[in-house]
Amino acid sequence: METKTILTDTHTHLYSEEFDLDRSEMMQRAIDNGVTRFFVPAIDSTCTQSMYDLERDYPDNVFLMMGLHPTYVKDNYLEELQHVETELAKRKFVAIGEIGIDLYWDKTHLAEQQIVFRKQIQLAKQYKLPIVIHCREAFDEIFEILEEEKSPELFGIFHCFSGTYEQALQAISYNMKLGIGGVVTFKNGKIDQFLDKIDLKHIVLETDSPYLSPIPYRGKRNESSYLINVADKLSQIYGLAVNEIAAITTDNSAKIFGI
Repeated sequence: METKTILTDTHTHLYSEEFDLDRSEMMQRAIDNGVTRFFVPAIDSTCTQSMYDLERDYPDNVFLMMGLHPTYVKDNYLEELQHVETELAKRKFVAIGEIGIDLYWDKTHLAEQQIVFRKQIQLAKQYKLPIVIHCREAFDEIFEILEEEKSPELFGIFHCFSGTYEQALQAISYNMKLGIGGVVTFKNGKIDQFLDKIDLKHIVLETDSPYLSPIPYRGKRNESSYLINVADKLSQIYGLAVNEIAAITTDNSAKIFGI
């Protein structure tokens, strides 16, 4: 009897209002496709309750992170950081995320983003949790802080990795796995050109749904069931069966999240 393929979506915004009309059907489609583990990043305090509701509805499948997303670092960032600290003290989370620096949307809050990123890395060390990094047009700024904060206690996932081969090696040197999603299926995504030089032990799968749909859904709403398309592409890149890709990347996710 063949064991069932278990795929792990290490980054999915299941609480997004884009799923409000068909969330249970969307979850069922994912589970039917073998995606049975969903790791859900926080954005800011406004999504906390919806995350808790999801976990209540899918206690065996949904695992929550806590953190403040860099594009939500505004003038009230101290208040938002306090919310992160309060929730962390109250209950268990699987990671601090998603955290980092984003200079694509807004360069005016760089100093605050750096403060918030550093503080949340320190919280991760305090709680012995992995971090999940969001990086957009900010590799140098993120690597600078990781270099200062690096230690055996610092580990996690570089979510939606879209850098160069050299940047991939640098991320891995800081105990980070590379989160690979829809971008790997894009013709101009570039990472597919060097990924086979990166050992699969450094890779986890993700959708970042409802964003960044893989081919052939590019431009449409993404969902966790489409993780199979990412696994298919990795199967071609690495020359391994999809169930091997699933098994190895799920094992890698377990090493990071402890679940």
